[in-house]
Amino acid sequence: MSKETKSFQAETKQLLELMIHSIYTHKDVFLRELISNSSDAIDKIKFKSLTDVSILNGDDDFHIYLKPDKNVNTLSIIDNGIGLTYDELVENLGTIAKSGSKAFVQQLNEMNETSKSDIDIIGQFGVGFYSAFMVANRVTVITKSAYSDKAYKWESTGDGTYTIEETNRDSRGTTIILELRENDADNETTFDEYTEEYKLRELIGKYSDYVRYPIKLDIEREEIPKDENGKPIDGATAETVITTETLNSMVPLWKKDKNSITDEEYNNFYKSKFHDWIDPLDKIHFKVEGNIEYTALLYIPSKAPFNFYSKDFTKNIQLYTKNIFIMDNCDELIPDHFRFVKGLVDSSDFSLNISREILQQNKQLRVISKNLEKKIISTLKEFQQNNLDKYAEFWKEFGEAIKGGIYNDFTSQNKEKLEDLLIFSTSDSDKFSTLENYLSRMKEGQEFIYYVAGENKEALEKLPQMELVKDKGFEVIFLLDRIDEFMIDRMNEYKDKKFKSITKGDLDFVDNEKKEEIKGIETENKDLLDRIKKSLDNKVSGVKISSRLKTSPVCIVTDENGLSLEMEKIMSELPNMSNAKANKILEINPSHSIFTKLKSIYNEDQNSPLLDDFSYILYNQALLIEGFKIEDPVLFSEKLTKIMVG
Repeated sequence: MSKETKSFQAETKQLLELMIHSIYTHKDVFLRELISNSSDAIDKIKFKSLTDVSILNGDDDFHIYLKPDKNVNTLSIIDNGIGLTYDELVENLGTIAKSGSKAFVQQLNEMNETSKSDIDIIGQFGVGFYSAFMVANRVTVITKSAYSDKAYKWESTGDGTYTIEETNRDSRGTTIILELRENDADNETTFDEYTEEYKLRELIGKYSDYVRYPIKLDIEREEIPKDENGKPIDGATAETVITTETLNSMVPLWKKDKNSITDEEYNNFYKSKFHDWIDPLDKIHFKVEGNIEYTALLYIPSKAPFNFYSKDFTKNIQLYTKNIFIMDNCDELIPDHFRFVKGLVDSSDFSLNISREILQQNKQLRVISKNLEKKIISTLKEFQQNNLDKYAEFWKEFGEAIKGGIYNDFTSQNKEKLEDLLIFSTSDSDKFSTLENYLSRMKEGQEFIYYVAGENKEALEKLPQMELVKDKGFEVIFLLDRIDEFMIDRMNEYKDKKFKSITKGDLDFVDNEKKEEIKGIETENKDLLDRIKKSLDNKVSGVKISSRLKTSPVCIVTDENGLSLEMEKIMSELPNMSNAKANKILEINPSHSIFTKLKSIYNEDQNSPLLDDFSYILYNQALLIEGFKIEDPVLFSEKLTKIMVG
């Protein structure tokens, strides 16, 4: 075929522009990414060979070879992996293959230069190959697929186009040739160091030491010839000797004795293997022996990725067996509520001659999954007990996922497993509290775990419904995430203590004498309360005398078993759910002067328009306090002005 010139996908052009001109802070990672790609390519051919050994064509000496050339300022990365076909070249190198990358490019474009310098973007968004353009003016890929007799040459300068043509390559695999950039003295940026042995050793040791295949480099030394006893020959002239050395240890970290592994080694492995730029929050490394034997190395990240709560997010648990890579994202090993955990499991008990589909249903996987979940839960509990402040930072990143595990489970099994991991802001402390700690602080005779839902703690503390609760000395849990109240409804109780919202139903805080007093006031003013309800034109299901208010004139509460006000707000934003309404009840404080005013107006003229105005304003005032928008701000303003001027 003749040489073809093609254009990059639009988002790829933008990414290349950013790579070349904006992001040099962490340029060293290009080698990590290209070596990881080579390792993946070898993984693939090795996996395929398990069921079709002929695909190897006798070449099972897997390796990655680095070939620097100082004379022409190039660095080549060569592997004997599975190689690429013509179609794979176009699909993988001409577009950003992974979902989320387009959104990332847009996000990066919106950042200022300071923010960009704080990010190591490579490896998180399926853009590892393009990192080559951070250090290279031209990138050439020569590849031959194990499934094809033809080899192809892909080439680009990152200018928005690339070329593909047929070429010659004796065996399968891929060679990437980087024509390195010129050094930039003004920015103190050097590129020729990537042809230096010391720099390549440094980067392999930092990023790729645990790659499972030997990373080889020809080392050139000047040596004096030695005699048969290994002693330098007197008077001999030094000669150039080239030896091939392996730069990486290749011993999988998870197979080492964990007592011999430093925190730095754990962290470097995590950042290299899972393409993060921040040390993990914690690690879980253990080995199980018995009916099923396996080793697990799991990490709890410090920060959630930008797409963690989107449908594009995939779990990052890798599966190995007998050091053979089997699966990259093994969903079955980790439940959805722990999908933030990254890591790998290596077991020698899996059969290698079965398909991936059968493996996913393997009984052993289910057993391992249960054990992993138990380990994660015990680790998080220990972390919570030993350092609640640090645990709170983790919770802000991933707590919603754990809450979702409780809400989405109709069997209550997750509730029992996860409820002790929950933490909340409360009215009695600036710090987070577990439910267990809440119970330990409950007042004598306190029957319920009280809660209130809203957008922020400051607003909730000022709610009228909080007045009597505070006066009684009861601690209130603040539900600040949208999922919280739905989850609490699903839980219903914690250790035989029922949850109760302070904005739903009766709180039953008052004694019998006070109840009789309230009942008497309601009976005495029944016609007034009915008149206010009628004035509000079915906006509320009832108007009643409040037993929960102290200083505020009114508040809105809801039916005990219906939607809460906060749920109504959330439902209103969902498609086809805008008609979901809470069953609102307007409560009036009988001790407030506003109630005296309402009675006075009613006694003077039961049909007074002023009573309608007062009712409308008080109702909307209560809604404003709850965070609702006024349906008609102009009308509200007119009625308020009318009352103010008398």
